[in-house]
Amino acid sequence: MTNLSRLDLMRDTAKSLPVPLDASRVTHLRVWHCKYSSLAGLSRFSNLQELVIATYPDATFDALAGLAALRVLHIVHLPKITDLRPLQTLKKLQSLSLATLPSWDASRKRLTISGLEPLAALVGLQHVELLGVITADKSLAALEGCRALVSARLHGYPTSEVQRFFEATRVANAFNPPTTFASRS
Repeated sequence: MTNLSRLDLMRDTAKSLPVPLDASRVTHLRVWHCKYSSLAGLSRFSNLQELVIATYPDATFDALAGLAALRVLHIVHLPKITDLRPLQTLKKLQSLSLATLPSWDASRKRLTISGLEPLAALVGLQHVELLGVITADKSLAALEGCRALVSARLHGYPTSEVQRFFEATRVANAFNPPTTFASRS
């Protein structure tokens, strides 16, 4: 066994997510623009606290549902996702960022999800970013159920709805704290 607590997978061309024998020792994982056909193997990382992904290949978040220790989840480019329900099992989640690619933003393309209600089940959620990830009705009302929310950054929703949300919640209009893999300047 190695003393592995941090695993950084960058632009790996393999088709399958490599899962080390001591995957339970990994607490911080970054999967950055890899060619994996699925991230189903994530369930083996049972003590994962921070997960950063660029290019999420699966059509559901089922691969994340069993990550009970997860506190930070940042995903950029999740083109097949439409439902956040599997995330409601992440009871320790404190920071969530879901974002489309910058090129999508430039073309005003959005990722439409079924609803934000699953996020209200995350009683410890303090920070949320939804950047280009919107609901069909473009409403943030369900997000108001996140009572521990401290900050939010919302892009793609009508300006009037974003203003209404911030006035109703008194949540700060701010980015999430940086992950351990990257910091903002």
